[in-house]
Amino acid sequence: MEHRQLTSSNLERPDQEKATHVVLVSYPIQGHVAPFVKLSYQLASRGIKVTLVVTEFLHARLMASQPELDGEQCDQVRLVAVPDGLPEEDPRSDERKVGESIFKVMPGHLKNLLNKANLEGNQVTCIIADAIFGWALEFAEKREIKLAMFWPSTPGGLALALSIPKLIEAGIIDSNGTPTPTMKGNKVQLSPDLPPLTDGDLVWSYPGNQIAQKMIFQSLFSIQQNLEKCCWILCNWFHELNPLVGDTIPNILPLGPLLANGKPAGTFWPEDSTCLSWLDRQPPRSVIYVAFGSIAKHSQHQIDELALGLELLGRPFLWVNRSALTSGSSSKFPDGYEKRIPASHGKMVPWAPQEKVLAHPSVACFLSHCGWNSTMDGISTGVPILCWPNFADQFYNRSCICDGYKVGLCLNPDEYGIVTRHEIRRKLENLIADEGIRGNSMRLKEMAEESLRKGGSSAKNLESFIEQIKQ
Repeated sequence: MEHRQLTSSNLERPDQEKATHVVLVSYPIQGHVAPFVKLSYQLASRGIKVTLVVTEFLHARLMASQPELDGEQCDQVRLVAVPDGLPEEDPRSDERKVGESIFKVMPGHLKNLLNKANLEGNQVTCIIADAIFGWALEFAEKREIKLAMFWPSTPGGLALALSIPKLIEAGIIDSNGTPTPTMKGNKVQLSPDLPPLTDGDLVWSYPGNQIAQKMIFQSLFSIQQNLEKCCWILCNWFHELNPLVGDTIPNILPLGPLLANGKPAGTFWPEDSTCLSWLDRQPPRSVIYVAFGSIAKHSQHQIDELALGLELLGRPFLWVNRSALTSGSSSKFPDGYEKRIPASHGKMVPWAPQEKVLAHPSVACFLSHCGWNSTMDGISTGVPILCWPNFADQFYNRSCICDGYKVGLCLNPDEYGIVTRHEIRRKLENLIADEGIRGNSMRLKEMAEESLRKGGSSAKNLESFIEQIKQ
């Protein structure tokens, strides 16, 4: 187990020996790690000693993309890298294999970490575990350590996870999570302030990958009882976003939107900050920002349609064209495309500082895969969202964005499953012109900002949580 000290001063002072010490343990994918990193800094900035546990494989990626994680600025935070149980040469592309290995080895690593911390006089007082790590509940109970579970996804996803036994009992889904004929063509209302759930909105849905779909469903099914038993469920949203969801779960504490605010964001790719100076040269509310997160893949045909759709629109665009965006090796563009699109009109980067991009006044809208972190980034900056989900909670996030919060539109594929260039151009034009959506987006932005101010709902929840773990 490798310890990476993020500071060498404050952790060693005698007056810090009895400080509140929180250990955070995240599932090793970016959509989970990123909010854990942001939460770590939130806690550290309030005088909490923080240890963040990641796998060695992800630690190497974090260090390569954000070397500042190893610097003195990260006061009172320690990053600990542990093996994930797989050979070093394994590409970690098989979700099932990674998940099974993590569940086998992570409890042992956490046990060793706690023993070492106690021997060093840095006794751990609280564990914040990814909601998928149900074993952490029994682990903390045996050691009489306070435990909080962190839910990194959508409010609707939490409501769905907690409703799984009732949905099975009602014959709406079977024991594998598959919709029954009862659900086909019908909708399920999980909460009065959430859009109805269709059979296409199930958050474990993973088209084309039945193994991953089954794994996600089993994970959600298993954590349902654990979430009801733990003292706190920490979430990356704000109470006002879906207040009735929170009201039905007494131990829920929305702390979001969790923002980097100048600290490292927990990304696995180096950010290309040249896009910010490029944005400075664009007119206000003119740029289409395109980003599909860290996992989504598209066919080369689909990438061609996207490229041509952006060209037809005739507006400047910033496109995060990361490696492995296509199902093949690396994406290409239609013949002559890059010559037809001048640098002043279109910019492509492998990764972008997303919060800063979305907060830039030149950005008009966000073409997104609807991952929850990206959804919260869009909501907290007041940017309308054009939805293009791929798997898991992204489908229900789309329903929330379009039908619940009314801050976006969705793209519809044709009969061959392709989102055409004409659909892309038409929906972008409609989204940018829709003043109602723009107004709703700005209203949610103001609500998000208010929740983080002193006395706001998320700020009060964080202070309350800190007071309780200090007792």
